[in-house]
Amino acid sequence: MEKIRKGDEVVVVTGRDKGKRGGVVECLDDSMLLVSGINRVKKHVRPNPMKGEQGGIIEKEMPIHASNVALFNSATSKGDRVGIKVLEDGRKVRFFKSNGELVEA
Repeated sequence: MEKIRKGDEVVVVTGRDKGKRGGVVECLDDSMLLVSGINRVKKHVRPNPMKGEQGGIIEKEMPIHASNVALFNSATSKGDRVGIKVLEDGRKVRFFKSNGELVEA
């Protein structure tokens, strides 16, 4: 079970975009995430007339490592660490480490 999933709201803990919040758009592999509005770069693109693509400079989001973000806790309005525990009925659920509250998913 992954601690951060697609659709979660996260806060950047380290790096150039420290303190910014965004939603997880895609989980690329075990540790890389694509977060909306975070880690935006300018990329020079060559025109490709066969595909109908126009050239120029585009701005796009690049992946960020999962260790550089923390799940946003709306109760404390801060980024928070996440743990996984097994309930009595056998389900695995995520919870915030600071207050023990379950993550709504």
